[in-house]
Amino acid sequence: MPKSIVAALQIGSLPGGKGETLAQILSYEEAIRQAGARLVVMPEALLGGYPKGEGFGTQLGYRLPEGREAFARYFANAIDVPGVETEALAGLSARTGASLVLGVIERAGSTLYCTALYFEPEAGLVARHRKLMPTGTERLIWGKGDGSTLPVIDSQVGRVGAAVCWENMMPLLRTAMYAKGVEVWCAPTVDERDMWQVTMRHIAHEGRCFVVSACQVQASPQALGIEIANWPTERPLIAGGSVIVGPMGDVLAGPLKDRAGLLTAEIDTDDLVRARYDYDVVGHYARPDVFELVVDERARPGVRFTA
Repeated sequence: MPKSIVAALQIGSLPGGKGETLAQILSYEEAIRQAGARLVVMPEALLGGYPKGEGFGTQLGYRLPEGREAFARYFANAIDVPGVETEALAGLSARTGASLVLGVIERAGSTLYCTALYFEPEAGLVARHRKLMPTGTERLIWGKGDGSTLPVIDSQVGRVGAAVCWENMMPLLRTAMYAKGVEVWCAPTVDERDMWQVTMRHIAHEGRCFVVSACQVQASPQALGIEIANWPTERPLIAGGSVIVGPMGDVLAGPLKDRAGLLTAEIDTDDLVRARYDYDVVGHYARPDVFELVVDERARPGVRFTA
């Protein structure tokens, strides 16, 4: 069936850590079931946390011991993939019948990645995407993904792909995903700005695809016990802004601001053919005689052993 209900679950990481946050996710099981959602997208870094305002004791040229301790705590709150958290999420997907796409902080050796995980009801954890380019000082704590984790998967709502936060503003990444036939673009984020809404609408219109963006929502730093210099007392740490957009850039639901909730909309993938009638960015509107994109999908481990 081309028609289905998709959803953005707008919640935030909780101060008690990944266990408390996982319990919060699981508490939405009945809401997901009642909504009839066949796809649920959740925010960036939901399990593991987005440490907004944390400097990790680093100045240019040196690092303080207390920063190493802060990183050790952050590392301990990250998850293994696969692991107990992914097993619980696979169970949620199976029980609700919903595909899940959500952001986690993934441990791999001694490196952390900002990762989007994909779950399918009958198969569990089926794919992951590691953020290719952490933004600004995110590079201090997260490694960079490579081209081996750029999946677009067949799901019950169509072909689903994901880009994390400001990756969505990388034109060549978007082009690669369009070429893979993405129909429902998932955008886990912590970007609450009005410009994010513009970006989501642009991607939907450019790719002639549906976009489901889920943003974290967090109380003020003071309420969370976080110290950020000169932060306005009542301003949320992250204000949300989850949104669902149609393939002509029309907003179908949201943006949801300043509160947690499950945002839903009905989509019809048959609409994509109509939308691409006059604009298929990697098809009849491309100019391969002038422009060519080459995507290296090999894993780049840094150390490779050969016999």
